[in-house]
Amino acid sequence: MRQREISYGLVERAAKAGFDTLQFTVDTPVAGARLRDKRNGFSIPPQLTLGTIVNAIPRPWWWVDFLTTPKLEFASLSSTGGTVGELLDAAMDPSISFADLDVIRGMWSGKIAIKGVQSLEDAKKLADLGVDAIILSNHGGRQLDRAPIPFRLLPHVVREVGDDVEIGVDTGIMSGADIVAAIALGADFTMIGRAYLYGLMAGGRAGVDRTIAILADQLRRTMKLLGAASLDELTPAMVTQLQRLVPVAAP
Repeated sequence: MRQREISYGLVERAAKAGFDTLQFTVDTPVAGARLRDKRNGFSIPPQLTLGTIVNAIPRPWWWVDFLTTPKLEFASLSSTGGTVGELLDAAMDPSISFADLDVIRGMWSGKIAIKGVQSLEDAKKLADLGVDAIILSNHGGRQLDRAPIPFRLLPHVVREVGDDVEIGVDTGIMSGADIVAAIALGADFTMIGRAYLYGLMAGGRAGVDRTIAILADQLRRTMKLLGAASLDELTPAMVTQLQRLVPVAAP
């Protein structure tokens, strides 16, 4: 963040809390357009618009929650009075570079994972710099909707640096079958950015547990249909990528 003491303070809090791995996110140096947020009037704090009121009229329980629970706040964005994009642009420092790793290493003795890698060249450089994990991500397509697709980048990164660092995939994980496909192509783990939030909003802790149960059931069923008894038995031959989505190469 532009106020580096905020970022450094988070690192110190994580260390004191006993965490052993720090995820360093680099895919949001500036905010994307976030047209959906603008269209829906989403801001911090959320504002009551005519559309919001009309949508909430037939849902009295929403009004009860709205009037009786603490206002919605973001732990990492304490400023108020704008859209998420506007606040991100004001808060984030776009000058971040590989050199910032040295600063973080001076504060953090545990493992470091870099989230937001979108090219093979960056993956190789980070591996050379000694990071412990690389997470391929384009922030769910919300930053630049024409950014490289992490799932397509995965096999190339695994081939080049898979023996040196753990590799995760974020973006596009919509079901347990997607998790199976990513593991089969060499990923060590995947992340989900929205599914657990839907569960949380729908049913609290029970909703999150239900989300995990659904993903686990989908994962097991997919593996059974593939004839794989363990994750170690998954292979790239079990995955087919649609060629029609491959970008046209420059002449």
